[in-house]
Amino acid sequence: MGTLSDNYAENVRLFNEVLGVGRSVDMVSRDYVIGGRKARLWVVDGYGKDETLERMGAFWLSRTPEDLESLRNMQDFVDRFISFSEVDVGFDVEEIVTSVLMGKSLLLVEGLPGGAQIDAKDYPSRGVDEPPDGKVLRGSHDGFVEAVVPNMALLRRRIRDPHLTMEGLKVGKRSHTDAVLCYLDDKADPALLSAIREKLNAIDVGSLSMAQESVAEAIRPKQWYNPFPKVRYTERPDSAAASVMEGNVILMVDNSPSVMILPTTFFDFTQEANEFYFPPLIGSYLRLLRIIVFLISLLITPTWYLMVKESGRLPEWLDFLSSPEPAALGLLWQLLVVEFLVDVLKLASLNTPDSLSNSFSMLGALILGDFAVQAGWLGPEVLVYMAFVSVASFAQPSYEMGYAFKLLRVTLLLLTAVFDVWGYGFGILGIVALLATTKPLVGRGYLYPLLPFHAKALWRLLVREPISRDNT
Repeated sequence: MGTLSDNYAENVRLFNEVLGVGRSVDMVSRDYVIGGRKARLWVVDGYGKDETLERMGAFWLSRTPEDLESLRNMQDFVDRFISFSEVDVGFDVEEIVTSVLMGKSLLLVEGLPGGAQIDAKDYPSRGVDEPPDGKVLRGSHDGFVEAVVPNMALLRRRIRDPHLTMEGLKVGKRSHTDAVLCYLDDKADPALLSAIREKLNAIDVGSLSMAQESVAEAIRPKQWYNPFPKVRYTERPDSAAASVMEGNVILMVDNSPSVMILPTTFFDFTQEANEFYFPPLIGSYLRLLRIIVFLISLLITPTWYLMVKESGRLPEWLDFLSSPEPAALGLLWQLLVVEFLVDVLKLASLNTPDSLSNSFSMLGALILGDFAVQAGWLGPEVLVYMAFVSVASFAQPSYEMGYAFKLLRVTLLLLTAVFDVWGYGFGILGIVALLATTKPLVGRGYLYPLLPFHAKALWRLLVREPISRDNT
């Protein structure tokens, strides 16, 4: 688009055309006469702070020609007549247009080269209420919102360290989405930061309509067959602040209340905020319980199916497991159908109005389960095992990891059905191999600190340690 010319009328015509004045109802422009000179202001309706712009406009209109007589350029005007702290002067048309679409106000004055970009914006946003997927019994109950500026402030409130760096980036050829890297410059790994910047700058997409998920898909390794999540998300400022203090990097993307914690390994998903609001012993118990339950949720239905598939495989003291009640559907089909129905109920609950969702989920599960058993379609043992699996999937905070384990559980069940013991054994080996070959977005490896082995780091991930100078 080039740079601004010295012709005021030509510049006004250019910005009216590019910004869509008269074409877009939310693009507001206003003419002033400041000290006898023509001036024009552009702002997106809904972004500009009306009180701030009104005070500045009233001050400008009171200027006389003598006040502007000694001014040579827009920077002189800014220095003398704009009291707002966040303002800069630009000459590049594309840069100025982008800044206006981000929420800044643009002011041109006849005879003064340059455009004043006034950051008097106020994004519409909700309050910093506690996120629904990260609730804690004790501790702070605030959460990130869809705008990066309040999110940065929530982190600054917790980490009052001059080394805390907020590095701004623009991502997306058309959307120019704001992205912010947050880290401690004296603690974060420079090689890690360089790798993240390189991946973000290499993103070649028009827009990031799904915010952080679009970024994750654009920079993740090309392993479409691998269900394990490569990124850990949080909407809790305290969890994000703790990660930054540990040397991790937080990536915030505008229009999303979820921030990405990098690097991410498999063992990071064993942690949850509630553990840190209890004493270390209780926190360690909760973490170990979560790990055990999570592993059981992966193996329980394939293992049970293998044990009851053929008679005589179980010792006498486990005979009560080997005789599920007969049903119209085969045992394998029962397990697959209930896996499917659980997801149907989740989707139905998600799209049900809030006032009805809880009752709908419970009634739907009770009615479908009871009817299926009474009609002889399903056995009660199948419903018990699948109920445990459904509850266990919510014992850890990552939905992505829950669905990854679900896909692997179904795959292991099918392999067991087709190849019996060999299928079960090779299925488990395949899951381990898939974990070992998973490529993280950045960092040492997906199984770090197990591979490569780091005993102290692994211990801290498995056991909740008391707070100390080196442990946040």
